Amino acid sequence: MIYMAIDRGDKRTGLAIGDDVLRIVSPLDVITTTSQAVLLEQIQKFVNEHEPDALVVGLPLNMDGTEGGAVTQARAFALALEKHVSKPVHLHDERLSSYAADERMSQTGLTHGQKKARRDALAAAEILQRFLDHAASSDEH
Repeated sequence: MIYMAIDRGDKRTGLAIGDDVLRIVSPLDVITTTSQAVLLEQIQKFVNEHEPDALVVGLPLNMDGTEGGAVTQARAFALALEKHVSKPVHLHDERLSSYAADERMSQTGLTHGQKKARRDALAAAEILQRFLDHAASSDEH
């Protein structure tokens, strides 16, 4: 199956794509908007272009694993997204995904602005990689 991951932020939302066979994940793009309606339309364009079987939305759990207010917003967004794109949407823990993205870029020589532009797509890729790895390890047991 092909999956598209979404790392939703207040201003920037990162997208990544990958599959569960090779488990190779690639950052796609970053959508910059504060409007959920615009975001849903932009995501729909990527869904039409890349034809994923399902989507994975980052779930912003607290560091101790508890759910805060941001989780409620993520769940509501996932429901709206599922209705909008008519694809299954999975939620997956996004803790430290932005940190992992920053680590991947730390020695690249990119400017701060270049890193900022790529960070959200790399965070989405990190979320999707963890989702695929978790699914594979669950299948093995």
